Amino acid sequence: MKRLSIRWKYVLIAALSILAAFLIIDLNSRLVSLNRLSKQRDQLQVQVLGLQATATALAEQVTYATSEAAVDQWAREEGHMTRPGDVLVIPIPPPGATSVPVFVPTPVPQKVENWQVWWALFMGE
Repeated sequence: MKRLSIRWKYVLIAALSILAAFLIIDLNSRLVSLNRLSKQRDQLQVQVLGLQATATALAEQVTYATSEAAVDQWAREEGHMTRPGDVLVIPIPPPGATSVPVFVPTPVPQKVENWQVWWALFMGE
């Protein structure tokens, strides 16, 4: 009878050890999930702050675009309009002056051999 009680103690200790091991494994997996979710939360907070700043900037642009100042600025600069009492001045080049043409060179494609294409693909050049 004494031997039987000793075996039960060992079985109980082994069962508790196995249960503790499972609890530790579960705790570890929960900590890993917590770390992963915390990193994702931090990244999303940064994205949200950036989007809020963008929304604020766009709201300011919309407010300006619907104001009288924006209409007045567009009318004077791009619409070439004047208010009553303003004098419209259009600069005219002096007689005989020619504008300097801007020369834009066209790129000339270079002939590339097949082996050079393959070399660039495999070697990353």
